[in-house]
Amino acid sequence: MGIASLLLERGLVTQLQLDEAAAEQRSTGDRLDRVLVRQRVVTARDVLRVMGDQFNIPVVDLGSFDIDPAIVGILPPKLVFRDNCLPLSREGDTLTVATSDPFELGVLDELRRLTGFAIRVVLADEDDLRKTIRDRLGVGGDTLDAMSAGLEVKAGPGQAGGRAGGHGPHHPVDDAEQAQEASVIKLVNDLIAEAIALRATDVHIEPYERELAVRYRIDGVLERANVPPSIHRFGAAIVSRVKIMSSLNIAEKRRPQDGRIAFRHKGGGGGEYDLRVSVIPMLFGEGVVLRVLNKGTVLMGLEQLGMPEHILATWDQLINRPHGILLVTGPTGSGKSTTLYASLNRIVSDEIKAITVEDPVEYHVPGVNQIQVNHKVGLDFAMGLRSILRHDPDVVMIGEIRDKETAETAIQASLTGHLVFSTLHTNDATGATTRLLDMGVEPFLVSSSLEGVLAQRLVRRVCADCAESFHPDRADLPQAFHLPPDATLSRGKGCKACRNTGYRGRFGVYELLRLVDPLRELVMERASAPRIAAAALQHQSLTLLSEDAFTKVRAGITTIEEVVRALAT
Repeated sequence: MGIASLLLERGLVTQLQLDEAAAEQRSTGDRLDRVLVRQRVVTARDVLRVMGDQFNIPVVDLGSFDIDPAIVGILPPKLVFRDNCLPLSREGDTLTVATSDPFELGVLDELRRLTGFAIRVVLADEDDLRKTIRDRLGVGGDTLDAMSAGLEVKAGPGQAGGRAGGHGPHHPVDDAEQAQEASVIKLVNDLIAEAIALRATDVHIEPYERELAVRYRIDGVLERANVPPSIHRFGAAIVSRVKIMSSLNIAEKRRPQDGRIAFRHKGGGGGEYDLRVSVIPMLFGEGVVLRVLNKGTVLMGLEQLGMPEHILATWDQLINRPHGILLVTGPTGSGKSTTLYASLNRIVSDEIKAITVEDPVEYHVPGVNQIQVNHKVGLDFAMGLRSILRHDPDVVMIGEIRDKETAETAIQASLTGHLVFSTLHTNDATGATTRLLDMGVEPFLVSSSLEGVLAQRLVRRVCADCAESFHPDRADLPQAFHLPPDATLSRGKGCKACRNTGYRGRFGVYELLRLVDPLRELVMERASAPRIAAAALQHQSLTLLSEDAFTKVRAGITTIEEVVRALAT
């Protein structure tokens, strides 16, 4: 029986679904089982089990195998990556190989000829197989293997062949030529594609004396990328390729450079990504950081970001005011821009004109006029703000208040009948007032214009696939954290979905300060942030970060350890 008949017999598909899939198959030429999976009629695991029954091939869980690196090394990395097959074990003259596609009989014949072993085939999930191959051979392992072999050939016998590592003198033209080679292009694309697949927000490429470290920031935490040690030999070529992609000066190695890359990713549903590039000279070469921005990201609402109802109700009142300044504060990477975009999207309508000045424009908001900062022509936040006020806006958003000039221009805009949104780097909401005063802004200007300050952090969410309840040890809980007797908390055990971290995804925790008259008087007196916080709590115009965070711990959304980590920054 064919796979389609077996799926139909087991009730996994209907005849109508088969007919629709067959119609698409005739137009695309793809296999019927792949069409069914693409249409989400069946899962890949359902098809795998049916294949196993059809061909009498066992289906295995790769996580249950302790794979010897020597066994993996039997096959060339290029073949393993190309054909998505992985040696698992060897018994005598028989090699057990995992594949996700038993139809590729030519691959099995090639394995027999190449190894001289009898091949025992087992089936494994395609995504698990690709992940295991990357874990064992590293990202771009096939490309680096071929590049290393080519480098040795070029070097000749008795030569080091390590010019690409960036330790000795080399000519810029050589770097440019090597960076344009197909193997280097594929390697850099693989590194970026892997970062996107892992939902990384940043890619760090760091040169050291004896290694090139690649790290991904995933859910706010840096993790080492699994790359082969041989990548160290191609550090200069990788940096040169990134420079070419971002239109930077490949010959300039002494000064920092910034650029951007438009990257199209075909996997995982595809999409266009905007990569912000920063290259800085370091002791053993040039370090690179790529900030990954998804152009196709759907703008999230404040509720989806994790803002609780009582804070959202007050924030709604503030963002619907006709004038004043509203600030969102927090450290770098705490989600300030995302909150501002969601707030703008909440109030924009045909009756309201909104203009933003950003560096860079991260999201495209329908109905909002967005301006990109351009320092090369002198268009900074202050200049952009002064210019857009002549465009008769109702709402203005400034990416960040960095200096006195920008702060005073924003305040003047708010005092002349505009609602101004912006961000500020402070640890809490009450620190925003003292920060503006420290910039040199007059107290009466801050007091009369500032309406509210929203402070926030991003914390990791407990992985839904491996979450478990437990009774915490009371001695491990912070004194300020109150938990009812016999209450349980949640934590993640660790699974494939969360890469054994116990966390997957992030959400915001919030602190909202609303400026009431007694607080404005304290600002006029240049009162310290603790004094303003105490008065705000007394007048019930401040909701603390810790309150929101602890509420979400008790709800099982995150853990106390994660909250302590996030709020300590």
